Amino acid sequence: MPGTAPVVIVANGGSNINSVRWALKRLGVDSRLSDRPEQIASAARVILPGVGAAPAGMSALQRRELIDCVTSLQQPVLGVCLGMQLLFEHSEEGDTPGLGVIPGRVEKLSESPQVRVPHMGWNRLQLVADDPLLAGLSSAWFYFVHGYAVNPASTVEHALALSQHGREFVAVARKENFYGVQFHPEKSAAAGARLLKNFLEL
Repeated sequence: MPGTAPVVIVANGGSNINSVRWALKRLGVDSRLSDRPEQIASAARVILPGVGAAPAGMSALQRRELIDCVTSLQQPVLGVCLGMQLLFEHSEEGDTPGLGVIPGRVEKLSESPQVRVPHMGWNRLQLVADDPLLAGLSSAWFYFVHGYAVNPASTVEHALALSQHGREFVAVARKENFYGVQFHPEKSAAAGARLLKNFLEL
């Protein structure tokens, strides 16, 4: 990305940070890992990663005093997995308030004899809105690992793609410059690389 500030990955303790950095490296893009508000705010693109539980994810952002920094960003921001869930208003996991930059609620997936939770494995997207982030990815397969997901009814106008595991859930969402993907693009082979490339070109 000549002539722009680097991509910054928010250093919030997410265990998928290194794999996200390598996925960007494979696209020829260097990234910077940072918890410094001035570096995050000056980046051309920001990625909010995350693996684990919502209470720990929000606590990490609070400890690093990054809440105001992240919510005020104007450049394209991509929340990945738990990073996506934190962009919403509230999570049932630990009754946790989120960043609130996208309206909606994160709820526990329902388990049954036919449906195992957490949802782990490959699943297909159903696109419900056009967006440059999803160019060339109609019906693409992505890799998911999660036990909570955004209820589509709570964020109808901000859902870009749905997927299904027992019931429908939001797989991709957007409000203005904030994007979220419930899956792991860094583990999703060619489709994941295409999505990251689309994000870098927004």
